[in-house]
Amino acid sequence: MKKLVILRRSSQFLFLALFIYILWSATYPDAFFKINPLIMIFTSISERIILPGAIFAIVMLALTLVFGRFFCGWICPLGTIIDLCGVKALQKKAARSIKFYILGAIAVSSFLGIQIAWIFDPIVITARFISLNLIPGVTFGLDRVFKFFIIKTDYYTPLYDFYRLFKSSVLGINTYYFSHSGMILIFFVLICLSVLIAKRFWCRAICPLGAIYSLVARFSPLSRVVEKCTNCLRCKEDCRMGAINEDLSCVKGECILCMDCIYDCPTHGTKFTWSLPPQPRRLPAGNLRGCGGNLSRREFIFLMFASFLSLGFRNKMRLTAQKLIRPPAALKEGEFLDRCIRCGNCMKVCVTNGLQPAIFESGLQGMWTPHLVPEIGYCEYTCTLCGNVCPTGAIPKLNVEEKKRTRLGIAKVDRSKCLAWSENIQCIVCEEHCPVANKAIKVIEEDGVLKPYVDPGLCIGCGICQNKCPARPERAIKVSPEKSSRS
Repeated sequence: MKKLVILRRSSQFLFLALFIYILWSATYPDAFFKINPLIMIFTSISERIILPGAIFAIVMLALTLVFGRFFCGWICPLGTIIDLCGVKALQKKAARSIKFYILGAIAVSSFLGIQIAWIFDPIVITARFISLNLIPGVTFGLDRVFKFFIIKTDYYTPLYDFYRLFKSSVLGINTYYFSHSGMILIFFVLICLSVLIAKRFWCRAICPLGAIYSLVARFSPLSRVVEKCTNCLRCKEDCRMGAINEDLSCVKGECILCMDCIYDCPTHGTKFTWSLPPQPRRLPAGNLRGCGGNLSRREFIFLMFASFLSLGFRNKMRLTAQKLIRPPAALKEGEFLDRCIRCGNCMKVCVTNGLQPAIFESGLQGMWTPHLVPEIGYCEYTCTLCGNVCPTGAIPKLNVEEKKRTRLGIAKVDRSKCLAWSENIQCIVCEEHCPVANKAIKVIEEDGVLKPYVDPGLCIGCGICQNKCPARPERAIKVSPEKSSRS
């Protein structure tokens, strides 16, 4: 039996299930992000701070130094999904060096004060897909299936009781809609389809987290050794990472310890050992194949030198005007864009579904960052979930009393659209829903009709007034991010 392969697959499915459960239940949602050196290290560099929990990322690097690139083959949720999509894909060569260039670009950008690690980070990509596509899709689908059978069958009572049980647990996440979720889905599907180019093409050629682990793993004492060989090259042909060379030596930084080669070997002469293997043939001095790619030493040194030259210099081309309503107490816009990793945690836990991913509303730098869309959902007055699940502190944690005092923006009544002001129709829906104790929306009486207006000193910009306003096609009261607590 392929005991090590079975153990590896069990580990992959266990960690994938754990990852989905953590995101679904919002239990310790930052756990996988804190062990992620790509996010924790480069976000810390970008913000000139040390993120809480960064020590866990250092521990992962230390474990990689001992065991090799095990994370990619045994833990990474995106790697597991890619394996499911393309275990039998055609074996083709893939340019390993691309991921090192991407890692270099991320490093340079971080030293310049711009955090772009989120674009290529596999944990963030998978979390965003699960939070904004998988969970809403599954909950919506199950909800509709239950309702269909409850209505169409004679088992109303038992089905309805079971439905209520699910509604209070699995189906309790009311996240049926996210704008631009189609783009997020397409991006994820394209990564999965990259197996049509080569097995684990994303992991071999693109993934910068894999590049970090590759650089560290090449110093691991755990090595692949071939003792008996008939030169059948089956191990080389079947290697999902293309880590085995023509002379059957292994590029240690590319090996993800899948253990397939042990069981593919017809002579059972392949094994992994802690003793150092025989010295492989020497490589040309100008080539860093040991790093897992064809990146020349001159190019690699240039990337690192450029990174250190940029140390201490921050990009001053920041957005000076806040255009979007951000989550409560979110950092100032420039810091927020650097710190936010676009994981989707805050949007997934928003109880009103009001937090939505931005696309171009705040420029390319703000892509997929969360912002409040009051016409979809408002910021619940006593809710602090978004800050609790943010893994980087882009949205700080607040207690309920702090949250109640935090201003997201300010509402303003457009009297030309307001039913009370423009048509003399009795309507104080916005005032009735205002959660502020002393009512930030007040009314005055004119011609026997109560007409609303906003007290700017009390309004916190939660957006419930805009959400509940009956005026159509445009709401008569709207929230703008002006005078927010982060201005």
